Amino acid sequence: MIHYPAKINYSRTDKTYIVSFPDLPGCLTYGGSLAEALENAIEALSGYLESIDLRKITVPKPSRLTGKNIHNIRPEKRVAFALWLKIKRAERGFSQKDMARMLNINFQSYQKYENPRKTNPTLKTIEKVENVFGERVLSL
Repeated sequence: MIHYPAKINYSRTDKTYIVSFPDLPGCLTYGGSLAEALENAIEALSGYLESIDLRKITVPKPSRLTGKNIHNIRPEKRVAFALWLKIKRAERGFSQKDMARMLNINFQSYQKYENPRKTNPTLKTIEKVENVFGERVLSL
């Protein structure tokens, strides 16, 4: 599933952990502890991605940034699934109607799967999606 690198630095002045996402300008948060900063990072990332997607702004692909103080953050599962599905569909050149046909579901049901606020696929549907793309969505 999709994840983004977050840079987390401790600010001695503010006595907090400051979180920024280099791939997502303006996506910032903080926490009083590293654990809180990581938890808040998931919430901030999810909200940011959902917001730009719903406003029809292209969701930036995550970089493979590594290094000191870099943590890979996954958005909430509903957001991750909707965006992953949209990205994979676009990479393959499929329309939403193509996907609905391949999954043997109606078009309106498919549209919900790409909407972070409405997505709620069944395990059976997730398996169908995995078969269409030839890769796993979930890592159990």
